[in-house]
Amino acid sequence: MIVIGLTGKYCSGKSTVCDYLKSKSFYYKSLSDELRTILAKEQIETTRENLIKKGNELREKNGNSHLAQLVVEGMSKDKNYVVDSLRNPDEIRELQKLKGFHLWNIISSEQKRFERILERKREGDPKTLEQFKELEARESKSESESSQQLDACANMAEHTIENIGTLAELFEKVDSLLLNTPLDLKRPSWDEYFMNIAKEVAMRSNCIKRKVAAVIVRDKRIVSTGYNGTPRGVKNCNEGGCARCNSFAKGGTALDECLCSHAEENSIVQAAYHGIAINGATIYTTYSPCLTCSKMIINSGIKKVVYNTEYPLGDKALAMLAEAGVEVKKANV
Repeated sequence: MIVIGLTGKYCSGKSTVCDYLKSKSFYYKSLSDELRTILAKEQIETTRENLIKKGNELREKNGNSHLAQLVVEGMSKDKNYVVDSLRNPDEIRELQKLKGFHLWNIISSEQKRFERILERKREGDPKTLEQFKELEARESKSESESSQQLDACANMAEHTIENIGTLAELFEKVDSLLLNTPLDLKRPSWDEYFMNIAKEVAMRSNCIKRKVAAVIVRDKRIVSTGYNGTPRGVKNCNEGGCARCNSFAKGGTALDECLCSHAEENSIVQAAYHGIAINGATIYTTYSPCLTCSKMIINSGIKKVVYNTEYPLGDKALAMLAEAGVEVKKANV
């Protein structure tokens, strides 16, 4: 993931850089958009003064990094992002916690920026150079740590882009920086990959005591999955289908009364049900298998077990798997 944060003074060209990065498949995030959403919910007019006031108010109330935290919460690791409207150093520090974050400062001359303001004719913008300078002074620095601190933000930037020429020249500078931006392309190992999928499969479990899942893999391809719960056609455990689980019986007791099938059992049975060969396969399971499931693993021809957490009654099962020549590995994912 690459995250490009932009800071800079009024009309320096940040929006133009954002649009250009969006054209290169970057997803757009803006702290100002978070503020606009909040103002809309509170039925407050979205003016620049109200945005500044609400931003300062939220920083004072929830911490200076509050808006950046909201932006980060909405991010996904499989995307690249450009983040606009970074106006306080603590917002930048919050984003710096992300691997792949880089801060760019966009600058332009005061005269150029004032000309752009007049050209865009946006309601609420300063109409005179004096008004413009007054607004800039308020945004550039403040004795209040929760207020906008654009000068301090600029000093934190990795790179400064001077936007005083043509758009082509600006975009050339952006391209040059992008091509030299280090990438964090750490990929999960195969064990991490399949175990994380197994963890997601576990969310389908209807057992109220423990959510467990298993994924069977051949040639790095998932051929079957299973999660613990009552058998097909039997009332779900979470709906009262298993009296033992619903009474929250002490661990290791009344196992002969439990109606829930284990995840490993279900994954093996599902493969058989659909006529899928699993001889020589690897099974990834979020808990180490019990004795009964281990017998099924051995007799089904599965050659490797990768588990994440020890099953409380699993010592004998693991010893039996090893004796039968099944490779056993703890993943710790």
